[in-house]
Amino acid sequence: MAQADRNYVRSGNKLYRQQKYAQAETEYRKALDKNSNNTQAMYNLGCALLMQQKDSSAIALLEKAGKAETAKKRKAMAYHNIGVICQNHQLYSQAIEAYKESLRNNPSDNQTRYNLALCKRQMKNQKGGGNKNQKKQEQKQQKQENKDKKQNKQQKQQSSPQKAEEKMSKDNAEQLLNAAIQEEKATQQRMKKQQQSAQRRRLQKNW
Repeated sequence: MAQADRNYVRSGNKLYRQQKYAQAETEYRKALDKNSNNTQAMYNLGCALLMQQKDSSAIALLEKAGKAETAKKRKAMAYHNIGVICQNHQLYSQAIEAYKESLRNNPSDNQTRYNLALCKRQMKNQKGGGNKNQKKQEQKQQKQENKDKKQNKQQKQQSSPQKAEEKMSKDNAEQLLNAAIQEEKATQQRMKKQQQSAQRRRLQKNW
């Protein structure tokens, strides 16, 4: 039984690297059917859902993986990803809490520490934002910061499937970065259409 769920995880990882995220999702779900306590399958399924922009479902899986995982570094990765999703949706207070939880489990993760500092600044700007010109200037600055942040962030472990001791390949990192850039462009378009509040309510309701 244990071997079966590991086989499904390996199969899912292979599909994930080929950017076949829906098929990878199916394999990870099969692994969880065999072993509902497989935290690796939970985490990887969360990443596969994230890459399909199923953010609220991804958060649910990542939270489950974070709570069930005993290895501190893997637990930290799950909460880091939750923070990234919330930050992209401008849910800054939730993102801050997720990053703090990540750092409790892996205090040496400088990327999470950077994201936390950026998120605090974004929340302060959001609360202090007044006129349209100021908001435009903040959005322009935020867009550049996000681009730099994503370039650094997507080359690290988050949003990549966990494998025993194997690191993500350079090609896969570039593929994930491209996907992240596309997602960032879509997010900026939604911001321009002033739909942030609607998205925020919708995501919280799903939780």
